[in-house]
Amino acid sequence: MSFVRHLVYSRWLFHHTKPLSVNTSILFSTTRSSMTIMPAWVIDKYGSNDVFRFTKNASFPVINYPNEVIVKVQAAGLNPLDVNMRGGYGAATMSMKRDPLNIKQSGSEFPLILGRDVSGVIMECGLDVKYFRERDEVWAAIPPWKQGSLAEFVVLSANEVSHKPKSLSHTEAAAMPYVATTAWSALVNTGGVSKDNCAKKRILILGGSGGVGTFAIQMLKAWGAHVTVTCSQNAERFVRGLGADHVVDYTAGPVEEPLSALEKFDLILDNIGGDTERWALNLLKPWCGAKYVTLVTPFLQNTDRLGIADGMMQTAATVATKALKDQARVEVAAHSAIWGDVPQVVAFASLRGNAKPAALHHHTACGLQATVVHQLETQRAWWLRMKMRE
Repeated sequence: MSFVRHLVYSRWLFHHTKPLSVNTSILFSTTRSSMTIMPAWVIDKYGSNDVFRFTKNASFPVINYPNEVIVKVQAAGLNPLDVNMRGGYGAATMSMKRDPLNIKQSGSEFPLILGRDVSGVIMECGLDVKYFRERDEVWAAIPPWKQGSLAEFVVLSANEVSHKPKSLSHTEAAAMPYVATTAWSALVNTGGVSKDNCAKKRILILGGSGGVGTFAIQMLKAWGAHVTVTCSQNAERFVRGLGADHVVDYTAGPVEEPLSALEKFDLILDNIGGDTERWALNLLKPWCGAKYVTLVTPFLQNTDRLGIADGMMQTAATVATKALKDQARVEVAAHSAIWGDVPQVVAFASLRGNAKPAALHHHTACGLQATVVHQLETQRAWWLRMKMRE
């Protein structure tokens, strides 16, 4: 065929043939779902509770990598991070994580599905998935840059899910992953405590009745620590039931004075932030490796306000200043590292069948309203039984 005839033929093919479309789920998964849409709760922009809407036409998740699984959601968990993300918290950092080359247009994350915790059943496996199979019951803490669990299905990497402990129901399991892995990361990875060195240590949990605090109490008591917590009077009986040795009621007045009257602490876990660090550092034992671990980091606020590069520099400067000022006793727990801790948390929960989420607020997904999210803002945690289809 001459060059001219070849050129004419090529142009004819270009104009008269349909483009080849490739369904990656066929290439990378063991099965192929015929579903293309699903029900979900989404937001189309950042804002307050009124940005939530229910749709029956959310895009069905697709396996794009051979190490991914699709999970049918049986129960989902909402926590304060979801409330913050609804308002745009961490948007700059999450956008960079989703689109590191900055190819997509601004706002490409919408419609965004929230929900960082999930318990469910594997519906589909990628070709490289070795340790899971269809119908396995699993749980997961979903990274905040991925679509969440307020939907009928969610796609995750196999290393982000673990087999659900048999001692937990789906609703109980959905209440644990994010808060449990956060507590584990803060205490073990950052605080340096373990079952081998925790016995008789004095540990203070500021804000002990929330999700992270309640799991931390159970962990520390299982390992033999003496645990003091701050909480409201209404939660005192509750945290004592989890094993707390001493409780200080913050609704009765400033807690600095009653805490200062106690023996000094080996470790303080701060779930509150604000100006707490200013006075709480004085509660640590001097010169004996005592640590103050805070879960409240300025990183995401700084990157939202200043951009990625300047925000990282500002955060590094702040942390370095605190370390120099306070003899390196202040540690900021790294939320970005918690997903690697899921296997240890699973082992702990499986070994101790009584390791349970402290309180459950049930709600069916179809009946989720903005009022539920408002209650989340004040009650710290909600877990939903997912019944997306009538």
